[in-house]
Amino acid sequence: MTTPSTPPAVVVVGAGLGGLTLAAVLQRHGVGVVVLDRDAGPHARPQGGMLDVHEESGQAALRAAGLLDAFRAAVLPGGEAMRILDAEGRVLLEEADDGTGGRPEIPRETLRDLLLDVLAPGTVRWGRRVTAVRPRSGGRHEVVVDGEPALVADLLVGADGAWSRVRPLLSDAVPAYTGVTMATARLHDVDERHPVPAAVVGGGLLLALRDGRGVIAHREPGAVVELYAAVRTDGPDDLARAIDRDGARAVLLERFAGWAPELRALIGEADDPVVVRPIHALPVGHAWAHRPGVTLVGDAAHLMSPFAGEGANLAMQDGAELAAALVAHGPATAAGRERALVAYEAAMVPRAAREAAGSAANLELCFGPDGSTAMRDFFLAGATA
Repeated sequence: MTTPSTPPAVVVVGAGLGGLTLAAVLQRHGVGVVVLDRDAGPHARPQGGMLDVHEESGQAALRAAGLLDAFRAAVLPGGEAMRILDAEGRVLLEEADDGTGGRPEIPRETLRDLLLDVLAPGTVRWGRRVTAVRPRSGGRHEVVVDGEPALVADLLVGADGAWSRVRPLLSDAVPAYTGVTMATARLHDVDERHPVPAAVVGGGLLLALRDGRGVIAHREPGAVVELYAAVRTDGPDDLARAIDRDGARAVLLERFAGWAPELRALIGEADDPVVVRPIHALPVGHAWAHRPGVTLVGDAAHLMSPFAGEGANLAMQDGAELAAALVAHGPATAAGRERALVAYEAAMVPRAAREAAGSAANLELCFGPDGSTAMRDFFLAGATA
């Protein structure tokens, strides 16, 4: 790795996949970068489940970071397998993972650790909660961190997710509730302790969708299955309030009354406490007037529902392409940084708009009257296109 230079100060807020990819590619080219994250450390909280990493976006970004071989060594064998069932448990589509697909699966935490491991010590400053960001002269920005002197960034990058502190410098947009909430939990040692859920999930992804409800599950390493019980609700807090009142298992089993016993077993046998996650999204085509010295990557720029599998891939692609633009145009001067930001945003915004539109359309397919049939037809159409 090239030793990072001191100036310019690229300050990234958020140590998610997009911010870390940006930092990793910049450091490969000797550009100084600091990443601030509010978590106490890299494993302070769960990072989420499996990710399918796409050849043209996420894998391309990992190649730019020098991590493609390490990624391929860490993917879950068989993870691209898929089963689509109807609510009665009938199999509508079953595909094996033959090892030739372009979207291998990896735990989000494993992928994040790969990125963290290639960064120079001290690049990520943990336990730094950003409380304010303020413009200064010459396109610079002041980043106020709880309990510490402010940092001054020559370039400020908001990689801080759905409720970004940096986004308001560029846009008044705020995420809106999509109408779908997921209740997530894990089942452990499934092949021995939970054979019925293990069998219905198989080796990869399970989808069962009908009438605004969905049982979605994925096999993870170590004989773990992660469950996502998804329901349409009127408001983002409705499911959480019901669970607080009546208990997670009772509420979810009631929402899926009449579904096949093997699908309900995923809920009834879940080992971990249920975590409720309302799904929010920014407006499709979210954009902003260019402003010197600041930009956004990942969910801070284009938060979308997970029903196209693009969020993490786009975040990594954003980070890698922003880094490449900075290197190409010259990160040491304000003029070079501005050319880089203009080029990056010109490519990123329409790309994200396309994927966000697809994600919104897929949400409607999944949570329509017969989501399983709709998704079967969607995947078959893609296979024959």
